[in-house]
Amino acid sequence: MKVLQVIESAYRATQEEQDDTIVWISHAMKGAGADLNVLLRGNAVNYAVDGQDASGLAFSAWKQTQPPNMARDVAGLVDKGVEIYITEEDLAERGLGGAGLVAGVKPVPRAGVPALFAAHDQVWHW
Repeated sequence: MKVLQVIESAYRATQEEQDDTIVWISHAMKGAGADLNVLLRGNAVNYAVDGQDASGLAFSAWKQTQPPNMARDVAGLVDKGVEIYITEEDLAERGLGGAGLVAGVKPVPRAGVPALFAAHDQVWHW
């Protein structure tokens, strides 16, 4: 069974856990043999922009000592053979149209999303 994980909510639990929970579980599921791919859309398109740096994040006296590195996590999924898709329009709406993306990320137009859904047995939306 081929599953498409659609990640739209961004930075879920990244302050507390240093990882997005769905990206993390995608790594674990792929490692256990799951046949899955990921579509980043909405604010989650930020995950695929290379060169981000969340170090230095602080709130009053509290400092984040282990900041998230979402681009590294996305690259790790690509390295495991997970196809990562990203909606072009969501990139453009956030001013990221010309941004350098993690190698291997595949931009798709919104009009292409239904075909992407149809190419998978199940679609899980987060």
